[in-house]
Amino acid sequence: MVSQTGSQGAILFREEQSFRQTWIWVAAGLAVAVVWGLFAFIIYKQLVQGEPVGDNPMPNSTLAWFGPLMMLAMAGLILLLQKSKLRVQVHPDHLHIRFFPFLTRNIPLSEIVRWEARTYRPIREYGGWGIRYGFKGRAYNVSGNRGVQLELSGGKRLLIGSQRAEEFALAIETAKKRQTNRQ
Repeated sequence: MVSQTGSQGAILFREEQSFRQTWIWVAAGLAVAVVWGLFAFIIYKQLVQGEPVGDNPMPNSTLAWFGPLMMLAMAGLILLLQKSKLRVQVHPDHLHIRFFPFLTRNIPLSEIVRWEARTYRPIREYGGWGIRYGFKGRAYNVSGNRGVQLELSGGKRLLIGSQRAEEFALAIETAKKRQTNRQ
């Protein structure tokens, strides 16, 4: 268990994860390569050689800005995957979740009714990795098949992926016990 002091009190647990599945990087790389190759070919054929591409070619003026824009967007996909991180911290009074660059969420410990470290099936239960919605509730995960399942006071369920699920669950338990002892 990690114990550090921050601006909001002692941090009982901290974990940062990123997308590390090889197949995701291969798929993203292939998508980028295909789009770049396709637009490079079309731009060369149509703008440099002057041969329209396809039965209904894109106007040269549109191709001149749209092609590079699509190439940049695909490069942005790789950058987004590289920069996306799931950061979780257990503080004495709340759980802080940051799924950069998509969301930040603070859950007061008083809202957590049950929690357990568990193994889950990311694709079957939640449709994959990321910010997911499934029949079993919401999930924030980036890799692996371990996490902490939370049940919140309103009956909502949230699974948070973790490579250190038992330690994460223990930190919640420790924080909840400390909260009870203070009351």
